[in-house]
Amino acid sequence: MRDIRIVIAGPRGRMGREAVKLVQQTDYFHLTAVVDYKNDGGLLSDFEGFPGLDIPVYSKIEECFQKAKADVLIDLTTPEFGMKHTITALSYGVRPVVGTTGFTKGNLDELEDICKEKGLGCIIAPNFAIGAVLMMKFSQMASKYFNDVEIIELHHDEKLDAPSGTAVKTAEMISELREAKQQGHPNEKETIAGARGADYEGIRIHSVRLPGLIAHQQVMFGETGQTLTIRHDSYNRASFMSGVKLAVETVMKIDTLIYGLENIIE
Repeated sequence: MRDIRIVIAGPRGRMGREAVKLVQQTDYFHLTAVVDYKNDGGLLSDFEGFPGLDIPVYSKIEECFQKAKADVLIDLTTPEFGMKHTITALSYGVRPVVGTTGFTKGNLDELEDICKEKGLGCIIAPNFAIGAVLMMKFSQMASKYFNDVEIIELHHDEKLDAPSGTAVKTAEMISELREAKQQGHPNEKETIAGARGADYEGIRIHSVRLPGLIAHQQVMFGETGQTLTIRHDSYNRASFMSGVKLAVETVMKIDTLIYGLENIIE
């Protein structure tokens, strides 16, 4: 594996800090710069928790790519910045690996067109935990045999979007094999609005937000006389880094957009 030059957007976030550690611990990964919209002109070592990392910090992603050579952008920011960062990276010939959720189908279609035009790879993953990706794949397999399913996703109380990108992606994958079906009693009535959760082609999605949680999801299937529950738990953010590493290595070999880590796991 040849050396890969990396820029990280969002290095001071909880996921970003783990990504910095990942790059430090991987011999052929090299951190060339970071993007932090609140800071500019200093070094990463100026911030608490990054001793000895004399890596330049830029507040504007365009300036970053103009001054720092990069092969891959790891973006772990927010939906507000994720789309802009991804388009900007591609315009400078940099391959994005994006862990930000909130991309619409229109966004993905636009990015796919840009990737084809530029001949560059881009990977967007609602969840980088390998176990979570397997949970989604297993749930898709189970949906061939269980038509009634509900998704319960549980996250920390600082998460901004609901339902989570993982829950939406799970529902999309299940719907590829499952015919749309309205679940529950045909005459059921919510006595409190929202009690039955969100509705995706009849699949109910429930979002829990509590302090103490990190990222958890269970997919519950029901059939006469039996239930099947498939669950994944991330107890810390280091659990996502094996997927980030795989995505960085893979994005260097492709020339199109891939949405979802399940598409690169054999």
